[in-house]
Amino acid sequence: MSIDPTSADPNDGLTESPALPESPEAAVAERPAPPPRVGSIDTYRGVVMFLLMAESLEFRKISENFPDVSLWKFLAFHQTHVDWIGCSLHDMIQPSFSFLVGVSLPFSMAARRSKGQSTTSMTLHALWRAFLLVALGVFLRSVGRKQTNFTFEDTLSQIGLGYMALFALAFYSRKIQWIACAAILVGYWALFAVWPLPAPDFKYADVGVSSPDAPQLLPGFQAHWNMNSNPAWAFDVLFLNLFPREKPFTHNGGGYSTISFIPTLATMILGLIAGGMMKDGKNPWKSGLQFVLLGAALFAAGYGLGEAGICPVVKKIWTPSWVLYSGGLCFAALGAFVWICDAARLSPLFWPIRIIGANCIFVYVVIHWWDRFIQSNLKTHLGQDIFKSFGPGYEPLVAGAATMLVYWLIVAWMDKNRVRIRI
Repeated sequence: MSIDPTSADPNDGLTESPALPESPEAAVAERPAPPPRVGSIDTYRGVVMFLLMAESLEFRKISENFPDVSLWKFLAFHQTHVDWIGCSLHDMIQPSFSFLVGVSLPFSMAARRSKGQSTTSMTLHALWRAFLLVALGVFLRSVGRKQTNFTFEDTLSQIGLGYMALFALAFYSRKIQWIACAAILVGYWALFAVWPLPAPDFKYADVGVSSPDAPQLLPGFQAHWNMNSNPAWAFDVLFLNLFPREKPFTHNGGGYSTISFIPTLATMILGLIAGGMMKDGKNPWKSGLQFVLLGAALFAAGYGLGEAGICPVVKKIWTPSWVLYSGGLCFAALGAFVWICDAARLSPLFWPIRIIGANCIFVYVVIHWWDRFIQSNLKTHLGQDIFKSFGPGYEPLVAGAATMLVYWLIVAWMDKNRVRIRI
C-alpha cells in the first residue's frame, strides 16, 4: 500500500481515532471499515505522473530538429513551462500533484480511523512526513553539487512546508476550509500589492532578467509581480543566505521562491475540499458535474483577475490568480475522471496508467535520474545506433520512449509484487 503524499490508499491517512472499546472483539466491531480505493483519484494521479515521465521524450529537441513541423512545436510548448504569464500542460503537473494531496487526505483520515490510530500518533506521523518531504526536495536539488543546495522551491518541499497546516484544516468544516483558502489568497495578494516597486535604476540583469522587454517584466500595477523584484524574492535573499552555500544567493533563475508554499497550500486546500465532497458519497454523475461547474467558476475568476490587471496568472511565483486558474482546471479534470472512472466504472481500463501513480514518489525521484544509465545500457546491449532506427533527428524521441518503457516495466513489477515506496 502506497504511503506517498498524494496517495488515496485507504490504509494511509491522518485522523483521530474513536475511543478504545472494552475488548478486541468490540474494537473490530466498532471501528468503521476502511474506504475503498477511488478509481478517479488513482487515475488522475497516474496521468499526472505519466506526463512527468514523458519529459524523457524531449519534444523540444525534436521540434528543433524539425522546425517546420507544427505538431512538434505544439508538443514542445506543452512539455515546457511558459516564461511567465499563462499556462501549458506541463505547468499543470505541479498544481495537480499538490491538489491531489488534498483530495486524498479525507480518505486517508477515514482509513486511519478504521485502524484506531490516536490523534497524537497521526500528528507525529504528519510531522515526520512533512519533514521528509522537505528534506527529499532539498536532496533532489543537491544531486551533483559539491555541497547541500538549500533551496525549497521543489514540489516536494513546497508540499512538505504546508502539509501540517493542511493536516490541521482536515479536522475542520468545509466552510472553515473555504475561509482559510480565501484568507491565504487575499493576504498573499495584498503582500505583493503593497510591496514597493524597485527603484528606476534597479538592475534586472543582475537577477536573471536579461532584457527590458522580457515577459517577466509587467507594466503598471502588475509590476508588483515582476520576476525577482517582489517580496518572495526579497525573502529568499535573506532566508537562503542563512544556510551554507557555494556562493551567496542573489536570485532564482526561474523566479521560483520558498514562500510560494503559502499559495500552494491554498491549492492543496481546494483539493481537500474536493476530497471531502467526494467522500460525502454523492452520486458520481452529480459529483462530476459539480466539480466541472465549480472548476469553470474558479478558472474564470483566475483568468478574469489576470485580464483585469489585478493579479497576473503566473505559475512560477504561484500568484493567487494562478491558484484559482489552475485549481479550476484541477477541479474540472477531477470531475471528468469521476465521470469516467467512478460513474461509468471504466477505471480498470486505465490500469497501465494507474500503476504509475501508485508509486508516484518512486517515479518523481528517479525520473531523469536514471535516463543516461538506462539509455547507455540499452545501447551497450542493443547497439550504439539503436535509437537512430527512424533517423538521427528522431533519436531523442526513440531514446525517451525506450526509457519510459523501462520505467513502466519497473513500476509494473512493483505493482505486481505490491512494492510501494513509503514516506
